[in-house]
Amino acid sequence: MARAPKVVPAELPPEERYKKAKEICFDLLAARPRTQEELRQALQRKGFDEQTCETLLGKLDRAGLVNDEEFAQLWVKSRHANQGLSRTALVAELRRKGVDGEVAAQAAEEVDRESEEQMARELVRKRLGSLGNVDEQTALRRLLGFLARKGYPQGLAYTVIRDELREYGAESTLLDDAVID
Repeated sequence: MARAPKVVPAELPPEERYKKAKEICFDLLAARPRTQEELRQALQRKGFDEQTCETLLGKLDRAGLVNDEEFAQLWVKSRHANQGLSRTALVAELRRKGVDGEVAAQAAEEVDRESEEQMARELVRKRLGSLGNVDEQTALRRLLGFLARKGYPQGLAYTVIRDELREYGAESTLLDDAVID
């Protein structure tokens, strides 16, 4: 089956261009919530002009279909629960998605220190079983790297790992003598 030739948005009449841009945004929003910046970038990649983008995004915002604050709150809950990301990592992800820094930080505050520590413990417990018969120093290094990639602060990560290794049965002077800057 032959494809229809690709039409450049600039060649379309204004009404058709707006309609096509709206279809693209609705398709993206049907898959998952998006930030205004994500929609703006998608439209720009497809060749839509700034005026069409801003007009459409303004209407979507006023209609309540695009709301960066709600997006940030949903993102934080989902990514913390499913990926185990720390507050720092969540803020960084939201910033990359175009969410304002203040909005991102406020959404990440929903994850308090206690739940962040609890998530780090759960992650370490899950990972401990897959480490096999590695020595304690290797386990410590791998677990620190793992939590660091999830955005956990080094001090919290070390404390959690030390506690979980001890509970797992890895008593050692290595854990007592290790120094973290």
